[in-house]
Amino acid sequence: MKYFALILLLIVSNCYIFPAYASVCRNYEGHQICILSINRSAKNYWEYRAVLSVDGEKRPLEVYDCRQKVRIQLDGTVVPFENHDPGQLVCSFFKKS
Repeated sequence: MKYFALILLLIVSNCYIFPAYASVCRNYEGHQICILSINRSAKNYWEYRAVLSVDGEKRPLEVYDCRQKVRIQLDGTVVPFENHDPGQLVCSFFKKS
């Protein structure tokens, strides 16, 4: 009975599946940029809603418009991509070959 309880405990403890947290991280122009979540717009295929982490600091959800080369913040502020902007990485990463 003692061994049965031990075997049952081992079986039950191995049945729990821990969630997988996968993020795409790249070193880009001296910064570590991770795409924590990303969704492509169904209506405008050139737009992505993404949450990024830049050098370990999580940014809020933003819309990356790869046609206009801008990102749109939650409050509606439109910010153009700068040189070596993480938005350029988002757009180039998903560009079709």
